[in-house]
Amino acid sequence: MSDKPTSVSTSAAEPMIQIDGLVRTFKQAGETLNVLRGASLRVEGGELVALVGPSGAGKSTLLHIAGLLEKADAGEIRVGGKLANALSDAERTALRRQSIGFVYQFHHLLPEFSAVENIVLPQMISGIAKSVARKRAMELLELVGLGARASHRPARLSGGEQQRVAIARALANRPKLLIADEPTGNLDHKTAEDVFAVLANLVRGGDFGALVATHNLDLAARMDRILELRDGVLVQH
Repeated sequence: MSDKPTSVSTSAAEPMIQIDGLVRTFKQAGETLNVLRGASLRVEGGELVALVGPSGAGKSTLLHIAGLLEKADAGEIRVGGKLANALSDAERTALRRQSIGFVYQFHHLLPEFSAVENIVLPQMISGIAKSVARKRAMELLELVGLGARASHRPARLSGGEQQRVAIARALANRPKLLIADEPTGNLDHKTAEDVFAVLANLVRGGDFGALVATHNLDLAARMDRILELRDGVLVQH
């Protein structure tokens, strides 16, 4: 039975992210590589969108631009309705910290800190009091099924548990958009299924959207939409 819903909430006044006409080129060995040629997308709240395409197609470049980690040569990006193009570097950093969460193929948890501390830290960096941040962190660990593992450091967690902590950490500051780059790519099939189920439940039960790059076409088919990056543009399946 598919866990793909029959409908997607679009109650938010603005999409979580809207990208129009992204262009990105690189110079390599004297040649111009046109990685993005006018790519456009939008992700609504409560929506899980798959991003697929062959290696080298430019998925990571697109994710970096969507996550305000890199600038495009042309095109507009709005996060939660806010135009990011004209922002200063400091303003882009603040918008990214407030509105975007990231999950990568490798969890990148800080090994010297416990699961709960890994989720507390990004909140404190954003100015949230430690007691409030810890309460939020424990709530998130419960949501991902790891409340009993809060005091464990990453080395004492399985690969799937580490990735679930990474998802909880990405949601710590209540982002409008979750960007996930191959979040199950380093996991075995059963663990990948478990992690995907946690991610899907959080997105569909929340008020944020998720853009998930994956090579796993089975998981992509169970998301709400599939966008394929093909010759620098996004094609919806």
